Amino acid sequence: MRGSFFSRLPPQLSLLLLLSLRRVWTQEDIGTAPSKSPVAPECPEACSCSLGGKANCSALALPAVPADLSWQVRSLLLDHNRVSALPPGAFANAGALLYLDLRENRLRSVHARAFWGLGVLQWLDLSSNQLETLPPGTFAPLRALSFLSLAGNRLALLEPSILGPLPLLRVLSLQDNSLSAIEAGLLNNLPALDVLRLHGNPWTCNCALRPLCTWLRKHPRPASETETLLCVSPRLQTLSLLTAFPDAAFKQCTQSLAARDLAVVYALGPVSFLASLAICLALGSVLTACGARRRRRRRTKVRHLLRRQLDPEGPPSLEDAGSPATAAIQA
Repeated sequence: MRGSFFSRLPPQLSLLLLLSLRRVWTQEDIGTAPSKSPVAPECPEACSCSLGGKANCSALALPAVPADLSWQVRSLLLDHNRVSALPPGAFANAGALLYLDLRENRLRSVHARAFWGLGVLQWLDLSSNQLETLPPGTFAPLRALSFLSLAGNRLALLEPSILGPLPLLRVLSLQDNSLSAIEAGLLNNLPALDVLRLHGNPWTCNCALRPLCTWLRKHPRPASETETLLCVSPRLQTLSLLTAFPDAAFKQCTQSLAARDLAVVYALGPVSFLASLAICLALGSVLTACGARRRRRRRTKVRHLLRRQLDPEGPPSLEDAGSPATAAIQA
């Protein structure tokens, strides 16, 4: 039918109409063409990235954290590398990180500001490294953290100031370290903590262990998890379960001063010393001035007495008129 329609038209008009229809069909084909697949987010040069912001940098023998991280990275896998230190602002360009895996590196030092800028980080794994100490405030910026693993390191002390208050932390893994006790302040700063993995540490069952035993009684765990929590010292408590100590077992323990009380003591000590020193100096100065004045008056009286003896006919001074020495001479 279309052929019969075009046959009635003049040849020039038919050609013009066919060209215009071809242009419309071409534009329709272009409009229905499939779009290109989305491009993966900006990725560190040595790593492989996928949609959703996952950067896989595992097992690449990297000596340091990649410097070309971006805000599009949500998950960063840096496990099984050769990273030995985390400098200040190591992840400053990846402030949207939610998941950070640093397992099985050679980490020996972590700067106190290494994790600055990671305010939304939820998962941090630092297990199987060579950490012996951590500076105060290391994890304080990670207010959204819910999982933290420090397992398989060489930590002998974990002060409350290292973790700081982490209100959302639910899982803390500390197994296979060199910890002998956990301070009360550390657990008090973790109100949401539900899982605390502790096996493989040389626990010393003395008064310092009281906060940990109290926490374990309030958060009972399956026997398979608690039966490996054993005392290593003192000898009488060797191989005793940490969960076997009731609160009455610590009744002989005197409560140590809180950190705030110690700070007050340390602050008042020098102040009181300086205050007492100032008072002593002031009293000494007053006593010295009084003694000097007394000696000066005594010397003045002696001089007038001698002068009067040498010149008995001279008129007495007003000061000597009422003195005992002048009265004796006049008599």
